Amino acid sequence: MKSIILGIETSCDETSAALWMDDFLTAERTSTQILHSQYGGVVPELASRAHEQLLAAAVRGVCEDAGISLHDLTAVAVTAGPGLAGALLVGLSFAKGLALAARIPLIGVNHLEGHLWSAAAAGLTVECPFLALIISGGHTLMVKVAGFNDYQVLGATKDDAAGELLDKTGRLLGYPFPAGAYLDRDKINYDGLRKGASPLHFPRARIAGEPLSFSFSGLKTAVLYYLRRNYSLQEGKYQLTEPERQAISAGIMEAVGDILISGLEAAFEDSDLRGLAVSGGVAASRYLSSRFQEFAFRQGIIFQAPPVNLCTDNAAMIAYVGRRRLQRGESSPLDLSLNPSAGLEPFSNQCYK
Repeated sequence: MKSIILGIETSCDETSAALWMDDFLTAERTSTQILHSQYGGVVPELASRAHEQLLAAAVRGVCEDAGISLHDLTAVAVTAGPGLAGALLVGLSFAKGLALAARIPLIGVNHLEGHLWSAAAAGLTVECPFLALIISGGHTLMVKVAGFNDYQVLGATKDDAAGELLDKTGRLLGYPFPAGAYLDRDKINYDGLRKGASPLHFPRARIAGEPLSFSFSGLKTAVLYYLRRNYSLQEGKYQLTEPERQAISAGIMEAVGDILISGLEAAFEDSDLRGLAVSGGVAASRYLSSRFQEFAFRQGIIFQAPPVNLCTDNAAMIAYVGRRRLQRGESSPLDLSLNPSAGLEPFSNQCYK
């Protein structure tokens, strides 16, 4: 008899549903809420309303794609934290109703645990123990993964997340939210047009005595001060030419890359780690991916990153973790509470019975 797990992800501004049948991802649909671009960031109330409008259609869609009905489901896995409270509530409420109506297990999944296994959800293999680097708008986190449910957080950002830094500096450069893809494009174009040229140099902050920690707020401030010193502000926008914008973007991306690689070097020093898996929206960067590949080659380890559609928030990784939890005989009570500020380690032990 087939095991069919429905995954639901609504932690921020992606509304996603996916089906995991036995050992394979069978269907996945994700809608990104572009309405937030006009506000320069995610508006929590608008995100919740959009999830309410989009989630049922996403679930119906993956069932149609797989040729099944809701009555065929074995279990429903849903993100219960961390994330925006209102957004999480939409997904968790939908999943609880479905679990109750269909009389199937509910499995609350930690969003961060989903990212740890997003490469596996994409069919890629990284031998344990490996280092998982989660880089997104909300997180910059290094985790040693010794096995499923065996995690050790090694380091994290002390202030801004990497994706948050890219969005904020990108907005200063006049790009819409989310801005990371535009900065990455600028970096690629800058290198292609100006081979061998050095972009602007911005500071690479490190925290004294904490080689596994990250800090990006100083870089954000340095970019702001550079723009204020060198460019006029008209109607809320700095007056930049395209080559100037590319040079600044390239400088930002190189600084972010150096900061991340420095943390990875510290994590792999005198360790038994066998591979590197990178996930989160920032992992979609072509430039940063090339830096990670170079690092892995120097270390003599395997580097894996999921395809772009599974780098960002998605239900495939939630369904994958839900399947692994179900195989362990674990499920969540129907009175499971959402946890918007959940960490990785304690949350994984609170969800299940």
